[in-house]
Amino acid sequence: MASRFNTPFTALLAAALFGATTPLAKTLLGSLSPFMVAGLFYLGSGVGLAIGIAVQRLRRTERERENESRIHRREVPWLAGAIVAGGVAGPALLMMGLDTTPAATASLLLNLEGVFTAVIAWIVFRENVDFEIFLGMVAIVAGGVALSWQPGATSVSPGALLVAAACFCWAIDNNLTRKVSTNDAMVIACLKGLVAGSLNLLIALLAGAHLPGALKIIASMVTGFAGYGVSLVLFVIALRNLGTARTGAYFSVAPLFGVALSLLIWPELPPRLFWIAAALMALGVWLHIRERHEHEHTHEPLAHNHRHRHDEHHQHEHEFEWDGQEPHTHPHQHARITHTHAHFPDIHHRHIH
Repeated sequence: MASRFNTPFTALLAAALFGATTPLAKTLLGSLSPFMVAGLFYLGSGVGLAIGIAVQRLRRTERERENESRIHRREVPWLAGAIVAGGVAGPALLMMGLDTTPAATASLLLNLEGVFTAVIAWIVFRENVDFEIFLGMVAIVAGGVALSWQPGATSVSPGALLVAAACFCWAIDNNLTRKVSTNDAMVIACLKGLVAGSLNLLIALLAGAHLPGALKIIASMVTGFAGYGVSLVLFVIALRNLGTARTGAYFSVAPLFGVALSLLIWPELPPRLFWIAAALMALGVWLHIRERHEHEHTHEPLAHNHRHRHDEHHQHEHEFEWDGQEPHTHPHQHARITHTHAHFPDIHHRHIH
């Protein structure tokens, strides 16, 4: 049952790292153009993870390298769609929207990402949703609204619609990424970072921006590695184990971590709405954590490759001499099985209800 708490913690840690990026960016980057910031952050994410992947592979045995998960050709369209939607279209629409949208309005609209993510997961990909999970999502989104609310600052303008469109692109990204989440999370996040970073940096340079000094480049890339790279790796792992809607809900608490860090960097008494937002988000997280979804279900035959232990879903023989170490990675086949136990809509429980 430890996984019931480990998997939500993974999603919350991803949210904390991503949320911390905003105040850190404010202290590090100053007046850089938005596309330059996005480019350096994403590029730092991709380069940092590429180094990590190279180090990992050097330490693996030849058999481990042979058995490691690889992105199949049939999965490339899903990954490409996620990169285009979340790494290219999303940031571009956000930057264009921010030109004519007040910061308070943009902050409120960014809460739509969690909503759009859940709606697409529930309606398009048929991910199960219980009433308690729905209430938890409502509480988290309400907390996000309270956190960024400034009376009289909201308006619906072309810029606001562009920000909303960016959120929709990121929601598509989240759902498409789930389709490839059985693969190495570091590889997925690395590819996203390298492609999105290069494109955003190119847009910034074509728009007339100039690269900052070496110290700012290093500081921004390191920040991007932690806030975008490591965060995205954890997000993909959470997608694998929790499903899209639930991971999106946990990730929606990221602004709370950002505001909390801002209050530490620039000390001041938190406003009343901060505590209201914290209470609502805590309620939403609690409703998600206490979920117990249990019923008889059937696993159809399935073949894939991911890091696993020999639990009730992984009872298989090995085509190689196994040293008994777990978890391990290799291609394996799941037989048809019908049983009852509590579960999340993870990679092994994508059944219709």
